[in-house]
Amino acid sequence: MRIATVALLTLALMPSWSGTLPRQKLGKHPDVSVHPVPLRASAPGDRRLGALTYLGGVRLTSRDRAFGGFSAMRVEGDRFTLLSDFGTVLRFRLGKDWTLSEPQSLDLPGGPGTGWEKRDRDSESMTVDPATGRIWVGFERVNAIWRYAPDFSAPERHVAPRAMRKWPKQSGPEAMVRLRSGAFLVLSEGVRKRSGANRPAIGLDAIRFAGDPTEAPNRGFHFRYLPPKDYAPTDMVELADGRLLVLHRKASLREGFTAILSVVEPDAIRPGAVVQGRELARLAGEVVHDNYEALAVTYEKDATILWLASDDNQNWFEQSLLLKFRLDLPPKGRR
Repeated sequence: MRIATVALLTLALMPSWSGTLPRQKLGKHPDVSVHPVPLRASAPGDRRLGALTYLGGVRLTSRDRAFGGFSAMRVEGDRFTLLSDFGTVLRFRLGKDWTLSEPQSLDLPGGPGTGWEKRDRDSESMTVDPATGRIWVGFERVNAIWRYAPDFSAPERHVAPRAMRKWPKQSGPEAMVRLRSGAFLVLSEGVRKRSGANRPAIGLDAIRFAGDPTEAPNRGFHFRYLPPKDYAPTDMVELADGRLLVLHRKASLREGFTAILSVVEPDAIRPGAVVQGRELARLAGEVVHDNYEALAVTYEKDATILWLASDDNQNWFEQSLLLKFRLDLPPKGRR
């Protein structure tokens, strides 16, 4: 059964899929339950995972059929904002005892197309300016970036950057982050088809925008991102020291979904460069793993906290997981 369901899921993720599913809308105040999960079921007390220490996690469930599909996340204190690839925003508070309260949802107030079908709101990435509260969302299939007013109160601007027009429609912009400098990094999830006899390019399409891409979409430069073999980037965050963490996902018949977390040195990102990260942790085997697509970073005293969330594709055989880790990473410049 596991192999059969993963096979169906793999087919659903293939570029040939039309994406013409009707959009289901989540109830305004959904009933959301939490169920604790260990890092390893065979060793509940085990908390080490590469450069990470597991601090706890839960499986999120709801009787609402529109629940799930989370592809991006923001965490501020005990307030969580999860964005689904159906254009639904889920907000809630989560206590230190993992008690969930005040769940509420809303639809993105605008986006590509009419909003009646999934492909109209295939929102895969999200980043925020903490100073203004403005929010940017990356949409697959149209390779567009939309900017929203704080709290998603209204759409403000949008653009389909010329530099992204030839990206695969089902593979980008999957990961996007606004840096503290005001620059933006955007990664494609798939390899662009190229014509001619030239050798295929190494790595995936990636862009560094000098500023807000909805205002100056053609300012910046291209580079290439080389993910771990057979993996694709799904999210990205900037640490306090400027280093970048990139989350990757792979689907296979043997293991199902697995994930790799890597660190990238910001100085490596230059025009035309091929940028590769260093692996910090791998979620596979006995470690609780699923289709991890969302990554967020917070800070508690001197600790760097990472949050991971998975996209269940609204399938009964997948899970919406929310995991918390402490990042045990040496200071910049040391390994």
